[in-house]
Amino acid sequence: MLFVPVADLSVMFGVVPATRFTGWQWVLSALALPVVTWAAWPFHRVAMRNARHHAASMETLISVGITAATIWSLYTVFGNHSPIERSGIWQALLGSDAIYFEVAAGVTVFVLVGRYFEARAKSQAGSALRALAALSAKEVAVLLPDGSEMVIPADELKEQQRFVVRPGQIVAADGLAVDGSAAVDMSAMTGEAKPTRVRPGGQVIGGTTVLDGRLIVEAAAVGADTQFAGMVRLVEQAQAQKADAQRLADRISSVFVPAVLVIEALTAAGWLIAGGQPDRAVSAALAVLVIACPCALGLATPTAMMVASGRGAQLGIFLKGYKSLEATRAVDTVVFDKTGTLTTGRLQVSAVTAAPGWEADQVLALAATVEAASEHSVALAIAAATTRRDAVTDFRAIPGRGVSGTVSGRAVRVGKPSWIGSSSCHPNMRAARRHAESLGETAVFVEVDGEPCGVIAVADAVKDSARDAVAALADRGLRTMLLTGDNPESAAAVATRVGIDEVIADILPEGKVDVIEQLRDRGHVVAMVGDGINDGPALARADLGMAIGRGTDVAIGAADIILVRDHLDVVPLALDLARATMRTVKLNMVWAFGYNIAAIPVAAAGLLNPLVAGAAMAFSSFFVVSNSLRLRKFGRYPLGCGTVGGPQMTAPSSA
Repeated sequence: MLFVPVADLSVMFGVVPATRFTGWQWVLSALALPVVTWAAWPFHRVAMRNARHHAASMETLISVGITAATIWSLYTVFGNHSPIERSGIWQALLGSDAIYFEVAAGVTVFVLVGRYFEARAKSQAGSALRALAALSAKEVAVLLPDGSEMVIPADELKEQQRFVVRPGQIVAADGLAVDGSAAVDMSAMTGEAKPTRVRPGGQVIGGTTVLDGRLIVEAAAVGADTQFAGMVRLVEQAQAQKADAQRLADRISSVFVPAVLVIEALTAAGWLIAGGQPDRAVSAALAVLVIACPCALGLATPTAMMVASGRGAQLGIFLKGYKSLEATRAVDTVVFDKTGTLTTGRLQVSAVTAAPGWEADQVLALAATVEAASEHSVALAIAAATTRRDAVTDFRAIPGRGVSGTVSGRAVRVGKPSWIGSSSCHPNMRAARRHAESLGETAVFVEVDGEPCGVIAVADAVKDSARDAVAALADRGLRTMLLTGDNPESAAAVATRVGIDEVIADILPEGKVDVIEQLRDRGHVVAMVGDGINDGPALARADLGMAIGRGTDVAIGAADIILVRDHLDVVPLALDLARATMRTVKLNMVWAFGYNIAAIPVAAAGLLNPLVAGAAMAFSSFFVVSNSLRLRKFGRYPLGCGTVGGPQMTAPSSA
């Protein structure tokens, strides 16, 4: 808020001395000093620390420029100098008194605004691990020797203690089921779309959710020893290694900043040695510092990121940070997860095969009538496949087998082929079962009055946009791969449907990271697209991580780009936007440094008044911002090779 009056008054008093009034020096100083001291303190603090270690950074240049402009301005306004009246705007500008408060304040404000934009762009980066902690169990019901239960904090659970897990609850530790039966949703950890039926002797993983049934589990690994905790460590390690990359501006500044300081000192010395007046020497040296102050550089990356983020949100894309975007120019391999990424993650009926004498609609209606009373995920898919159903009586759910009931006086059973009795079914039903299982689908048999009458295949549906997205990536010359924890048959079927040639299936989360690292070791630049907890480490390890917005918070936290809607056609669009953003950032960088390199000799020669240097500095920042604003047109008009149009869509508020 103070910058505007400081800039107005500083220029007015310097250019038009007649506007000065009694005490104007104190008013101007009182307005300027809070900006150049308190607001600029972060730069001064870093500059002093660098000085103690005989180092220099952009903060050093900013601090020296602010300090020099402030000190010389104080000397000018409080010194015994008689103002010289000048006629003509150019004489007034070029020969104005050396009051540079607007320069000192402008440097502070411009760079702080740039830092603010950058901080906003990174504000979500630290939430992934907190999201992981939120997904873990907070309490656990421990089973006591007398059969009663006692609820304790999950972190107090010890190995070999037995605990109870009910529907909707999160498993608190890795362990072995000793009693009960339940369907457990392990999709977030393993990539499996179908719930796993756990019975006595079966293993359970901490962090997974029980969907139905009741389990008594004996804890085998608790706390930091669980697979869930190991997943947290994988994400931490992967993100930490990626964060070691230095930004382009920091690399250049290690040479640029010391060079500017040397040029500034040589400029002042040269003018004094040549017999110039101290005012001229200081003015030229200060002009060098002002013209070299990296306001444009401070805005080059964050403004491009903010504009790209806003435009990306309209297209269903959220860019989280700069760190890995530079890799998008060289991305040659795009790796997809299957469940929830290429597929919907929701089970659907894919086929109904009726035995002779039965109609497919009739078989589906009978099965849906009975399954509507169940909460099993397969049952929900069958029930949702049709609206035709009658009343059901005598309903029973047999864990691990299926359901039964009476519909219009007929005994109906729906469940596993082994329970129904597949040996007595018609050959076309056996063929339908083999076909479904070859595709990795679930085959459900239907029996009426003891007679097998049909097979219902249930599958995780492939997204409609998946094939077009893969084709678009292929058109750009990119290699595509499918990497999933699902079974090989299901993975191969999905890959064939969407046009992916390379498949690696039945792989653990650690294995996904290994595959990404192997690809990178071979010289490939890898983009990873995923949505589950098990994808988090791989997303963080990849050169560019892209998370589906409806996926887990862990995947979203580990990724560099978030697709806020499930349509995969935004994957190639996101790569194009990232590349356009990087081109904009690089152009901003080239301008910021090129402008300084060209203007510094002019300033050193005394041909550039510091006030004009300040205006040139502001113009440089204006150019950077204007260039970044071009990204608002991304998707409407081509910004470069490969840019494509996209739907004009406003992102959800959660984005």
